[in-house]
Amino acid sequence: MKSDSDVKRQPMDMPMARVPQGEVHVIIERCKECGFCLEYCPTKVLVYSPKINTKGYHYPIVADGKESACVHCRYCDLICPELAIYTTLVEDEAGEGDDDKAAGKTVGPETDQ
Repeated sequence: MKSDSDVKRQPMDMPMARVPQGEVHVIIERCKECGFCLEYCPTKVLVYSPKINTKGYHYPIVADGKESACVHCRYCDLICPELAIYTTLVEDEAGEGDDDKAAGKTVGPETDQ
């Protein structure tokens, strides 16, 4: 018989569980560099851009190497007082989305999006 220390418990549906992947979108001209999105992001996906918007503020961008680190928790959506940032769920190849989408899209005068 196995002792309690030998038995490892895990949910029955553990093989089916997956961490959601999000895609960050920034509306550049709305950002006022409050820093809430950077502060509250649990995976620290965001950094300030070296560029500034027309109001003179540095806006957030996805950090290099963190393009797939967003877990679509939507904290940035909820905390942003200017509604300048939001995330969308990236679905996987099993029909739940498209991982080939570019992460970290920005919307503003200096982009084509």
